[in-house]
Amino acid sequence: METTFAPSDLYLRQRGIKASSQRVLIFEYLQQTSEHPSVSHIFSQLHSKIPNLSRATVYNTINLFLKKKIIVPVQLDGPEARYDLAEPRHAHFHCQVCHTIYDISCQDIGIPEMLEDFIVLETQLHYRGVCPQCR
Repeated sequence: METTFAPSDLYLRQRGIKASSQRVLIFEYLQQTSEHPSVSHIFSQLHSKIPNLSRATVYNTINLFLKKKIIVPVQLDGPEARYDLAEPRHAHFHCQVCHTIYDISCQDIGIPEMLEDFIVLETQLHYRGVCPQCR
């Protein structure tokens, strides 16, 4: 019998991750939200769907996704780290008034000439300011 995987299962498996139901649900939540959630936020949103889900499972899954470069941390001031999918590549705008984080489409960021002898492994672009709703 041939097994058919959901796209999320396949995506995780292609990246060397065992696609448990909890990992798939966490990945799908990250795909569907625009909130750039923290571990606590992910846990609170998914606990009702998976009553046996623990904060440790969410934390461990987030660390695994970070290691496999499926997600990236979003740099903010605050007590908890927040996360976003790594693909498609994009920048962020963080409103200093309402604290909303916006995804900003951008072209690949070039490497400055002064870094030509360096090995650049990652580039992140983050804007801070005031959004149009808070002006």
